[in-house]
Amino acid sequence: MSDSELVVDGQAEAPVVRHQGRPIESRFLYVDVAAARAKQLRKGAKVRLEAGAPRAIKPERLAMQEVNQQLVEWDLPEFAVLLEKR
Repeated sequence: MSDSELVVDGQAEAPVVRHQGRPIESRFLYVDVAAARAKQLRKGAKVRLEAGAPRAIKPERLAMQEVNQQLVEWDLPEFAVLLEKR
């Protein structure tokens, strides 16, 4: 058994593999993504940070840490769709 495997009830369990999100270049987009993730955390979503990593207590700070570590996947709507909704 490798160090990366978890043992639950005597059986080896593979670790969770998450895709890395794209980096955020705009501070405004960063705020939107972190706020949306904080809302998910307040509603009971699981924290994506490593178990041994130091964690903040507030969901907003947890969300910011997750976004900084690119653990949150995000997507923007198509610009043409936004123009059609006006």
